[in-house]
Amino acid sequence: MLKGVDPILGPELLAILRAMGHGDDIAIVDANFPATANARRLIRADGVSATRMVEAVVSLLPLDDFEDIAAFRMAVVGAPDEVPPVIGEFAAILKSAGYERPIGAVERFAFYQQAASAYAIVATGERRFWGNLILKKGALAPTAG
Repeated sequence: MLKGVDPILGPELLAILRAMGHGDDIAIVDANFPATANARRLIRADGVSATRMVEAVVSLLPLDDFEDIAAFRMAVVGAPDEVPPVIGEFAAILKSAGYERPIGAVERFAFYQQAASAYAIVATGERRFWGNLILKKGALAPTAG
């Protein structure tokens, strides 16, 4: 255990978050997502909801502010403008972490491709449909020193 680090962030995920560079993506996906087939690096968090995992990840991960959008969701098939309740929860979590820009909607198969090119995929136990989010890592400004 570490002070100030959410206990659901295990050593493998902490190492991934630390190793990611500015502009790298991490996908946090639901239980139905084909994570194993698509992941370059896979972290399993089967007992954790996607919303809980996003909350833990953004407690450490700066989101990219060089881009207009640093968070992406899978668009609902047949209703791309529909915003499922789980996405509203993601938005509230991101807002509490200081991200007030939109969550971009990405067509299902394009989302699969974007997730497959992500630095890592975190497969959660999220059972709600559309509980998938890709986050783009930002950069930390230098400190005065």
